[in-house]
Amino acid sequence: MRIGALAEAAGVSRDTLRYYEKQKLIRADRWPNGYRDYPEGMVEMVRMIRQGQALGFSLKEIGALVKGLGGGLSQAEVEKLLAGKLADIDARMKELAELRAVVAQRLAEACPLGLDAPGSLDPKRVAS
Repeated sequence: MRIGALAEAAGVSRDTLRYYEKQKLIRADRWPNGYRDYPEGMVEMVRMIRQGQALGFSLKEIGALVKGLGGGLSQAEVEKLLAGKLADIDARMKELAELRAVVAQRLAEACPLGLDAPGSLDPKRVAS
């Protein structure tokens, strides 16, 4: 499959495919004229990479998982990588919950931005 067909089928740009190839996430054979020829199954691989990115995985992490799927990582290494990502997600969720509480508290106050606090927008202080 040539690069244009793969790009269209996977819903990505040709530049994205070239970048994935440079990062060794996907591979292509080269024809004598220099055209890339992607093997069967590459559409699914590109979609998996995109899904991983949408879920918050870096391309480096996706690369490690791709290698793991091909036998490059042990099951314990894949589990460690996934457990680390889960811990990152939990930490982000905690931070978002704290931010949500602050925003909800501001919303419940008379002035959501806290501008009615003493001295917050004192005209004498703003003018100087």
